[in-house]
Amino acid sequence: MAGGLEPHLAALRRELPGPAVLSVLLALIVVAVTLLLWRAVQARRSGRRAVLLLGLCDAGKTLLFARLLTGRYRDTQTSITDSSAVYRLRGDKSAAVTLIDLPGHESLRLQFLEKFKAAARAIVFVVDSVAFQREVKDVAEFLYQVLVDSTVLKNAPALLVACNKQDVTMAKSAKLIQQQLEKELNTLRVTRSAAPTSLDGSGTGGPAQLGRKGKDFDFSQLPMKVEFVECSARGSKGEEGDADFKSLEKWLAKVA
Repeated sequence: MAGGLEPHLAALRRELPGPAVLSVLLALIVVAVTLLLWRAVQARRSGRRAVLLLGLCDAGKTLLFARLLTGRYRDTQTSITDSSAVYRLRGDKSAAVTLIDLPGHESLRLQFLEKFKAAARAIVFVVDSVAFQREVKDVAEFLYQVLVDSTVLKNAPALLVACNKQDVTMAKSAKLIQQQLEKELNTLRVTRSAAPTSLDGSGTGGPAQLGRKGKDFDFSQLPMKVEFVECSARGSKGEEGDADFKSLEKWLAKVA
């Protein structure tokens, strides 16, 4: 390959002054290195095909998981282990991701996050929109643990906060949930940054600081893209009706 470039380099030497040749060579090297790094990043990203479903118990993760895969309602119970299956996009069966439903119980969720986080292409964090007001601190605590995890920060998987159970009249809107979570996460950031490292979520390998220092936290400060959608795994007619999660399906089509 070097022999094939020699005639071109010789021509450059004849036509250009010495420093100009060096500048051209340096530019070519920079372009080559940039392409190699870009390909390495793309290869690493394409190797991560999992979409993790996270959230507290009873947020509706498992029913969403079943709806996405089968389109049908099914009775669910609190999960004590993970469930996974290949999800193929509507209209493009060649595009697929692996959906992984993780337990939401406090004693299990970080254990399973640790197991699957490195494979995450994207994360769906499911929130119970009806119980949100009383669970906001617990929801924010778990989300904080996810967001400060060193592997999650490094890989920056796309994050969707799915505000579930919108079929219920008392459900909170996605906008309100976003605002309340930003407020609670900001409070957590302040209290955790003042706490000893051993108390600051170091079990997940995350740093103390979330977002930008000196500014109130909002989701735009994170390295990953964060979106909020409203959905209903159960549907307005309960077991007999269709679920409402088109916004979730559109998002999955974008990240697949």
